[in-house]
Amino acid sequence: MPQLAFANTFWESFDVLEKPIKAGVRKAMAKFQQLTIADLHADKGLHLESVNNARDPRMRTIRINDFWRGVVLAPDDGSDTFLLLNVVPHDRAYTWAAKRLYTVNTATRALEVRNVVALEQLTPTLEKAAAKAPALLFARHSDTVLRQLGIDDQVLRAVRTVIDKPQLEAFGMLLPEDQFEVLQYLAEGFSPDDVYRDLVAERRPAGATPEQPSGSLAAAIANTASRIMLVTRPDELAEILDKPFAAWRVFLHPSQRRLAYRVSYKGPAQVTGGPGTGKTVVALHRVKHLLSRSAVSRVLLTTYTNALAAALRENLALLLGDEKQMARVEVTTVNALANRTVRALAGRVPTPIGDADERQVWRRVCRRLTLPWTEQFLVQEYRHVILAHDVRSREEYREVSRRGRGSALGPRQRDRVWDAVEMFSAELAAAGTITHLQVCARAAQLLGEADLGVHGFDHLVVDEAQDLHPAQWRVLRAAVVPGPDDLFITGDPHQRIYDSRVSLGVLGISVTGRSSRLRINYRSTEEILVWSTAVLVGSRIDDLAGEGEDSLTGYRSLLHGKRPHAKGYATSQAEVAGLVARVREWLAQDVQPNEIAVCARFNTTLGSVRDELSAAGIPSVWVRDHPGTEVDGVRLATMHAMKGLEFRCVAVVGATARAVPFAKEITPPEVDLLQHESDVLRERCLLFVASTRAREALWVSWSGAPSPFLDFAAGSPPR
Repeated sequence: MPQLAFANTFWESFDVLEKPIKAGVRKAMAKFQQLTIADLHADKGLHLESVNNARDPRMRTIRINDFWRGVVLAPDDGSDTFLLLNVVPHDRAYTWAAKRLYTVNTATRALEVRNVVALEQLTPTLEKAAAKAPALLFARHSDTVLRQLGIDDQVLRAVRTVIDKPQLEAFGMLLPEDQFEVLQYLAEGFSPDDVYRDLVAERRPAGATPEQPSGSLAAAIANTASRIMLVTRPDELAEILDKPFAAWRVFLHPSQRRLAYRVSYKGPAQVTGGPGTGKTVVALHRVKHLLSRSAVSRVLLTTYTNALAAALRENLALLLGDEKQMARVEVTTVNALANRTVRALAGRVPTPIGDADERQVWRRVCRRLTLPWTEQFLVQEYRHVILAHDVRSREEYREVSRRGRGSALGPRQRDRVWDAVEMFSAELAAAGTITHLQVCARAAQLLGEADLGVHGFDHLVVDEAQDLHPAQWRVLRAAVVPGPDDLFITGDPHQRIYDSRVSLGVLGISVTGRSSRLRINYRSTEEILVWSTAVLVGSRIDDLAGEGEDSLTGYRSLLHGKRPHAKGYATSQAEVAGLVARVREWLAQDVQPNEIAVCARFNTTLGSVRDELSAAGIPSVWVRDHPGTEVDGVRLATMHAMKGLEFRCVAVVGATARAVPFAKEITPPEVDLLQHESDVLRERCLLFVASTRAREALWVSWSGAPSPFLDFAAGSPPR
């Protein structure tokens, strides 16, 4: 009986298919499992056909329906493993298949694909341009060195034409995966020895050497677990196809796999990248790797919000599939960890209060002391200076640096601020309350005095790191002994949507030499990506390490689709009516209600949306209620609640000048110019995050004056 394997290219195509075509794929694959090899070659039901003029003679197509075909790589060596590559319309299936060639990498022994026709057509033209170029990107590396790293003769010829990094990136869609990854790292300045150790040696199967023959297709598939999933039991097929996106998550791009499964880092390591680059997937796989290194190690997987922690817990359980391993991982927020730590080590934790209650206390303090500052200023001074620098006395506050604050304070003014801090703390203590960041500060102190063998962890993995406050980072730093593989950090400064600023280096968390960036977006189309990135144009984004500016240079998507639709309306009623019409269009295109999200800055806007959707007979549910995938309904969420989520189609409504940016969240420039600029940037990032939740379709609308962040799109005609 034949075995069936799925390439990552299949999951990318399957996930966006309409429902009837997905059903056809399931039916065809189920039939495939029931046939023998002889049945397949006798063409019993699946119409297994050769592809005329294919550059790879193993290429076949199978019938899904009258219009759709699956593209399959068939064994030619007597083995029984078939590889499903793609599902595309009939004519495109044959064109796609004819141009691709699957080969086994001589160094890693993995199966990889190239667009052989395009390479043959482009290389001669590029050779002419290269002959006139003053320098070539890989001139310092000999043919022998490149071949030892798995670069074959056809790719080598093309490589010798590459002038610079942008040209190499343009080649990426045509080159074999492992070979392209080797070239990327050489281009970034890694030595051939480093590339061999971290890429080639890590991927090559134990015992294999470059001199050994490539072996069968089945062997090559087995060597390519990062990009190919093999179905090993009859009931596994239906299980995988019922959760296609979940199944796709087990795949790691070579650049991701190199980071997640590196044997060891000598200290804290950091992975950054724009939305959709797979940072969270890398974090989950890093947890899996750390667990595999020891049968007793304890791992903390942490993030900023409860919703994100719940998603991490669910996805990690899916990835591990092992209750014993899951028992050695604690998945929680930093605030919850701090609360539990204080309770365990001090016996009691006062009741934490939220931001609104904290501001009320500061407001009363301002009034009683007749201070010249607003409660907003004091909140920020307390968070960004006193708690951020762990200031514990009036004397320390007089001396502490206030870098990043836009208003100077002399000694007398600092004393008046400290008077306010003491009154604030006394009022909280009298009420039996505390702020979350105060809990974190206390937890860090207690952990610094505790036995980490009991209360600490062997490894910490941090997701969405950009939103953590320095007080929260101190908890994490104190919860693990410094050393190899202590902290693995993923985040994106461009998605910083909470008022936290941090320099990891100042906190004793150095990632120098252990910092990597992911540049390929696997979620959204290039059209959505370009549109969303325009929201941030002109803004300076500081990196997490506190060493300079972070950039989205080179950030790109491999997917393409329709351009986002941005439109203004005369009234909010007309806007919501336009939204309902757009949701109807998506539903008519066989997008499921739970694959659609509508988000806005405020819940009141979403309340109006829900009423109109209900009147139109379209179900909807709140994301805050944590509906499972089995719950029908369009998802409704605030922009903040969209963090960490993704949907096929996303509508951002109410993107007006009054809502984004929201004036109450913006410090007036006359109060603190630097904080004002930081607040405005945070609002830009919020709109950027909301827009990048869309995988295939993005609709952005407003009534009246549009957000100033949409100047580039406000005049766009409807598309």
